[in-house]
Amino acid sequence: MNILIVGNILKDVYLNLDSRTEQFETDKHHIKWLDLSFNASEHHFFNRKSSLGGAAVTLEVLTKMGLKADVIDSNLQLEEDGFSSSPTDIYRYILIADHAVTYFTPTTHKYTSFNPPEKEYDYLYIDRSANLSNSSIDQITTYLDSFPNTKLALYLPTTPNPKLESLSRYASIIFIESNSTKNPPITIENQKHKHLIFLNDQQITSSDIAEKLSLDRIDMSTHLSIYSTAAATILGSLIIGNSLEDSLKLARANVENSRLDTTLSLSKLQEITNLNPPNDNLELIAANLMIKGKGILAADESGGSIQKKFAKLNIPDTYDSRRSYRNILLTIPNSENYLSGVILFDETTRQTTDDGTNFVDYLINHRIIPGIKVDQGLKKYPNSNETYTIGLEGLNQRLQEYYKLGLRFAKWRAAFEIHLGNHGQILTPTQNAIDDNCHILAQYAKICQKNHIVPIVEPEVVFNGYYSIKQSAEITAKILDQLFQKLALSRVNLKACILKTNMIIAGKNYPLSSSPTEVGQFTAKILKEHVPADLAGIVFLSGGQSPEQATNNLAAIVKNGPFPWPITFSFARALQDPALYAWQGDDENSEKAKGALLERLIANTAIL
Repeated sequence: MNILIVGNILKDVYLNLDSRTEQFETDKHHIKWLDLSFNASEHHFFNRKSSLGGAAVTLEVLTKMGLKADVIDSNLQLEEDGFSSSPTDIYRYILIADHAVTYFTPTTHKYTSFNPPEKEYDYLYIDRSANLSNSSIDQITTYLDSFPNTKLALYLPTTPNPKLESLSRYASIIFIESNSTKNPPITIENQKHKHLIFLNDQQITSSDIAEKLSLDRIDMSTHLSIYSTAAATILGSLIIGNSLEDSLKLARANVENSRLDTTLSLSKLQEITNLNPPNDNLELIAANLMIKGKGILAADESGGSIQKKFAKLNIPDTYDSRRSYRNILLTIPNSENYLSGVILFDETTRQTTDDGTNFVDYLINHRIIPGIKVDQGLKKYPNSNETYTIGLEGLNQRLQEYYKLGLRFAKWRAAFEIHLGNHGQILTPTQNAIDDNCHILAQYAKICQKNHIVPIVEPEVVFNGYYSIKQSAEITAKILDQLFQKLALSRVNLKACILKTNMIIAGKNYPLSSSPTEVGQFTAKILKEHVPADLAGIVFLSGGQSPEQATNNLAAIVKNGPFPWPITFSFARALQDPALYAWQGDDENSEKAKGALLERLIANTAIL
């Protein structure tokens, strides 16, 4: 689900003045003003905090509801630490004096630019902050005519604008800022819209909210813009499948409990309002994970795995060194342009970035969906070298905790090693190991969906081994058939389930290496023949391939499309190794390491 927000990015500057030295002037209308030409000797600041309002608030609200959103704004820039504003942005100073809120804004607001995008969005939202010229409205009309499947959500301000109101004929959701539901100050072309929502004292208004907020929180809700926050929350809630009544509850909770520099996450809003997530929210999250042009970073190494990686480079395996390494992986510049999700290890969910932000919150703030590895490793069958995956015990409770932390998808790996007999026949994996592991994967997926978590099922045919590409194809096909049979028996919703699979490739020890052309053809054929069309998507693991090999093979698979489901990558070592070797455990190399990871992300997303 993709949403394009059309609006202005407003920069709010919240000034907190030392009350002992405030010097306000009263004009002839008995309104108090502060002369902004003050100097340090007259007014002493102990806090000046800047953040973004307008369409940036809408973007934050929708992102925290698990939706993928972009913003059209002529001066919007995306940087590593979030948004930055150009010098031409509108600044809105907020002053608090005697429990009253005062704004200072320029008299002339900039126009919102609209350059029609080439791709189709699911929703186009005309934000409250939009200041559209007639020509921009005409361009929006042309875009909607060109993409009839794009739904329009329209915010109409109190000041009548017939040209803007003409868009109402396209709208499925209309927000009207009015003091009266009986006599709205606008003309609505009532044809397509499904929801006509009045933002006034009936449900959400500044006076209504102020009665419910203590005075020291009025300024915080004012900064976030009561109406913008409310409208964005209602919009997001309706899109993910909630009723209008429940959407209004979530909006009220967001307005009443937001803070100066942040709104609330969907899980927190649901907790406050005692609302359960709608059933189709899982499908929405899965679709966002499989968004075209982005991949999923696997950064979920267990304690043992990361210790082995560090040991090769003589890097001490300490809590601090692991945190520093994960900080590099998760805070590369503009990561949201290349990643839809990141798979974390449990320890990482409780660690923070260099500036003290929890890693999960950091990803959410950058519009990247955080996920979690939930299996607890491999265990051998009695008298056998074959393995099964453990971790079902206590999984329900762990997932409930992870959901509260903000994690929205999980991963579970089963490993299958191919071993041949003296005459080249396949000895393992045995049918028993395939059946058992696929049954475990299905049980895991069912428990995930019960707890509102999207499952990624990973039945990996291990790359290390001596076997041909045809034998890899044979075993992978057998595993996939059994897996989807078990998933069906467990009534797992495939539209909210993702397959993470190996590429069809000869084992690393096999004398004839597989070319990218072979890998592309074999992989595409097996997947098309053995994976149901209603699956949410397929992500490929790199499985011990070199970074360049994994990228070349991914490109070859893409060339053998189209596929009935979206495909992308979910690499671990093929993304991480260049960064790890650039870092070498020395934080002075952090920027170099980030650059190495970014280079691999660009190379892989460019071929999708």
